[in-house]
Amino acid sequence: MAGVVEKTYGHALFTLAKEQNCTKQLMEEAQAVCEVLSQAPELVKFYNHPKVSPEEKKELTEQCFKGRVSDSMTGFLVLVVENGRQNDLAAYLQEFITEVKEDAGIGVVTVISALPITEAQRAKLEARILGTTRYRSLEVDYQVDKSLIGGLKIQIKDRVMDCTIRTRLSEMTKELQQIQI
Repeated sequence: MAGVVEKTYGHALFTLAKEQNCTKQLMEEAQAVCEVLSQAPELVKFYNHPKVSPEEKKELTEQCFKGRVSDSMTGFLVLVVENGRQNDLAAYLQEFITEVKEDAGIGVVTVISALPITEAQRAKLEARILGTTRYRSLEVDYQVDKSLIGGLKIQIKDRVMDCTIRTRLSEMTKELQQIQI
């Protein structure tokens, strides 16, 4: 779950995008910047280095991104650097992307199962999720974790529905330990 600072910066960028009616463009740019940050660890090290002056960080930000992304995104990146908050830049952009998806009615769901889920099961599960939420479409990340033994664990934002055998066995163990003989 995002912290207060991530939510503040992410929401500020979202508000700007809504005002300028360019949420889709800025979301694509945010994804591209996140990709750059993940593939350029030397850039992240530069941003995080305490001996590099804020002015040098600002100059590099403008050199790297000006002309490659919109002025709105460049301005946002420069603002983050000027405020000394560049260490969590990717988190701010991820929060912005999440807010854009929420606004568009796109649910981001993680489904973890003990065994791979078939296409028919996926379709049924997605239909059930769409029927019980306000989302119009879903982005589902399916994962397999054999340690669950069986069942599903579904996460939507900060809500988790854990119907796994491992969790149920753990709960039963706690209940049995509390019994006084």
